[in-house]
This record gives sequence, C-alpha cells and structure tokens, in this order.
Amino acid sequence: MRRIPRGLFVALAVVAACGDDGSSVEVDAVPSLDASGAPDAAADAGVDAGADASGVPLAGFGGITGMCGVLSPAELDGMMPRWFDGELDFGADRYDDPAERDRLTTGGLEIILDGNAGGSSLYSEVFAFEWLARCELATLLKTETEIIYDTQGKKADLLVSIDGRKVGVSVTRAVMFPFGNDYTPAAATTLLDGKLDDIQVASTLVSAADAWTTDMLVVLAYNLQHAQVAMQAWSALDAATRGEVIVVVVVTSGDDLFIYTDS
Repeated sequence: MRRIPRGLFVALAVVAACGDDGSSVEVDAVPSLDASGAPDAAADAGVDAGADASGVPLAGFGGITGMCGVLSPAELDGMMPRWFDGELDFGADRYDDPAERDRLTTGGLEIILDGNAGGSSLYSEVFAFEWLARCELATLLKTETEIIYDTQGKKADLLVSIDGRKVGVSVTRAVMFPFGNDYTPAAATTLLDGKLDDIQVASTLVSAADAWTTDMLVVLAYNLQHAQVAMQAWSALDAATRGEVIVVVVVTSGDDLFIYTDS
C-alpha cells in the first residue's frame, strides 16, 4: 500500500494565463510537509473527512481534499485553459466491486453497469466522475457507449452536466510502470498532447443532441511527483494544444492500485 500524507499535497496553481503567442503558463507547484506527516483517521477509514461550509465535498467513497467546488460558470464558459487539483485518499479501504457499489453515486454506479468501450480504464472513469459529482455536483448525462456521434472517431469518456452546462469529459491516468518509477516529462507530454487533442476532436464529431460546450480532461495521478510533472508538461504545451480544455488532476493515495490496474 502507498500513502501520501494529506499535508504533502499542495495546490498546483496557475498564476499566469497563456497568451495567443503560445507562451507557456507559469506554475507554482512546491510540496510541503506538515509537522507530523501522518494521515488522519478519516483517511484510514477510507471515508470523506467532511464537507466545508459550501457543502462539498459530498460524502462518498474515499476522502477528498484540495480544490473542491471551484468550477463556476465563468470557468465553464471561459476561453482560457484552466487547471484544478485535489487528492482522493482511499486510506486502507480499497474499493471492492461489486460489494461496495452502494457507496458510489448514482452516476458512478451507472458507469459501472454500462461499462466502457474497451480497455482497462473503467475504475478510473468511475472515480473521475465520483470526484466531479462530489466536488462540482456534476450529474451524469451519458456514459461512453451512449454518446452519439455523427462521425466515428475520437470519443469522450463521459457526458456530464455542471451548472447547467454540458461537459464532455476525457479521463486518463498519469502513471509509470513498473509502479514507483518517477514520472518523466516525456511521458507526461505524450499523454497530455494526445488526450487534449482527443477531447477537442471528439467535440467536433459529436451529434447536435449530445454536443457539449465545455471540454474537460480529468487526470488521475499515481502520486504527487506524477502530478507535478504533468502540470509542468502542460504548462510547456503551446496554446493550440491546450485549447480551452479544463484540466482537473486528482492525486490518488492509499490502497489505490485498482485505479491503475482496473482489477
């Protein structure tokens, strides 16, 4: 089991927006440790530590910390790329399917039941949605296999609604094999370049009935180092590649290998 103490995770904040000339975005991503470095009891139990005054995160499977309840209509309707982050800590409580399906949101359960279009990413899609539902009050409109396209090609993993906006969501994982190896800038750049392009292409192929107004990429990161390298790689991409995609990076911790093995 791997654990990132809650005090280790700090915001990867965008402090300057990119310009039309494709200049990079500056990033502040300096980790810090709290005095004890120890996870709290809620993390050990694999449950949410409690909502703040805004009512989020909602209760659910895994403890959520970080930037939660931050996606406003301004971000969803904006023209600039944005980056938000947080941590999803499973503690010692690995998700066991199907025994713990009753601990998922309604949308998360539907994703499990519908399955995806193939590959080994079902659990990452489920918990990417769980993050959006519990932090941003997202509702699931359609799963990957339900979205209709006029032309076959790149696809979104999820179609969700946030603040009345349709959002096409692509989900990916920032991880190196074998597990525990440092994430490299080259790997991060290849991953983000491809996934950012995919969701933007998918938005041009989707049918009018399912068309979304906001592109989003949710990245589940194996640890803090992976998240930091991904952020640095994103900041170095040109403006055309970043597009107007909202990127959410969620560091997973605790007994979380099922996210990366899909088993």
